[in-house]
Amino acid sequence: MTILIKNGTVVTATEFMAADVLIDGEKVVGIAAANAHPWEEGAGTVIDATDRYVMPGGVDVHTHMELPFGGTSASDTFESGTRAAAWGGTTTLIDFAVQVHGETVMDGYETWMERAAGNCAIDYGFHMIVGEVTDQALKEMDILMDEGVTSFKLFMAYPGVLYSDDGQIFRAMQKAAENGSTIMMHAENGIVIDVLREQALARGQTDPIHHSITRPPVTEAEATHRAIAYAELAGAPLYVVHMSAKEAVEEVASARGRGANVFGETCPQYLFLGWRNLREPNFEGAKYVCSTPVRNEEEGHQEALWKYLATNDLQIVSTDHCPFCMNDHPLLGTQKRLGLGDFTAIPNGLPGVEDRMRMIYHGAIGEGRLSLNRFVEVTATAPAKMFGLYPQKGTIAIGSDADILIWDPNATHTMSVEHNHMDVDYCCYEGTEVQGQIDKVLSRGRVLISDGEYHGSKGDGKYLKRGLCQYLI
Repeated sequence: MTILIKNGTVVTATEFMAADVLIDGEKVVGIAAANAHPWEEGAGTVIDATDRYVMPGGVDVHTHMELPFGGTSASDTFESGTRAAAWGGTTTLIDFAVQVHGETVMDGYETWMERAAGNCAIDYGFHMIVGEVTDQALKEMDILMDEGVTSFKLFMAYPGVLYSDDGQIFRAMQKAAENGSTIMMHAENGIVIDVLREQALARGQTDPIHHSITRPPVTEAEATHRAIAYAELAGAPLYVVHMSAKEAVEEVASARGRGANVFGETCPQYLFLGWRNLREPNFEGAKYVCSTPVRNEEEGHQEALWKYLATNDLQIVSTDHCPFCMNDHPLLGTQKRLGLGDFTAIPNGLPGVEDRMRMIYHGAIGEGRLSLNRFVEVTATAPAKMFGLYPQKGTIAIGSDADILIWDPNATHTMSVEHNHMDVDYCCYEGTEVQGQIDKVLSRGRVLISDGEYHGSKGDGKYLKRGLCQYLI
């Protein structure tokens, strides 16, 4: 079965060209100028992409489907969350398997593999959260490398839950230097944050805004600095997740300036949301509680993050998709409102897997902050290279998987929960009108989204065994 996409403008991280794309089965097999090939006669399906961009499908390397957290669980399942990702133009995601206290790393991996198997609409892989750095856990990091899990996440936050101390972090980094994996770091000083949270509650400060106030930028910057120091000492690659404070990104930029294998991601919420959202009345600010927190927009964090994306001091925009409903979920019960009267009990996380491509295109192209090529790079190509999936994913090239997004730059779209397919009852960007709209989404040559209709099926996605980071110096 062949598909010809004709008359479109093919956009990759490095190219912008009028070209036709030929797909045979799951792969791209030809790219050529219009009318310079005989493909149309033999094509099984012809898609006319006149006045459209033909781009690689998005790659989201930070999601949390079905994650237990704060007395409840993320509301999206692998089935609903990956289907919503497809609606949003993302054709590959990497979720996090979790080692919980009392279980082994392999127990966590097998649990998450079982949850995802046969349920995903798009291709998927896993990072591994190491909740307890023990001798056994370090051995199992080697075993997981053979399973295609080549990145391991540690937490400097959440004491008593996922927190690792400095010695544990350093031991894991030594193992990563040995086996070639990448350490992903949630960089916040959780010990100091816990003190600030306790003091805020003692003063009667219980509203959602205090979630951010008690996690000030210095707690992110200090932890980032410390993580970089340990990674350089161990000789391990370091990827700092969900960066929100400009001071923290300055630590990454400094390390990269001296040639360290240090990388950073940010997320749409940190580029568009701020304290005005956390201060919404009647507990509505709880919608925007996530960690790291959204920052005070008057301090210039949002524009600084856009600048760092432009200068490649931040390489990737992912989502940290971890949704919790404001009102009771029909199966999971009370979620965000668990924190009424106590901001520390609000489940940390918000929805984004369906919003990312539209919102980043809006900020990058619609508002003139990044080039179209850089948009493709931060949403598809760099994520694929960072986590060992390129050129199978993240580009349009002969031999690559036919994961393709056909984008109408002349249409508009209004962000709203009414249009979304995530299993959550609000949209963080409600009412925002964005330039550009998704016309079609193809995953390995299958049309998943076309003209506002979903054509995929549960279990269409395949598990991806990943290679090593392709950016190492």
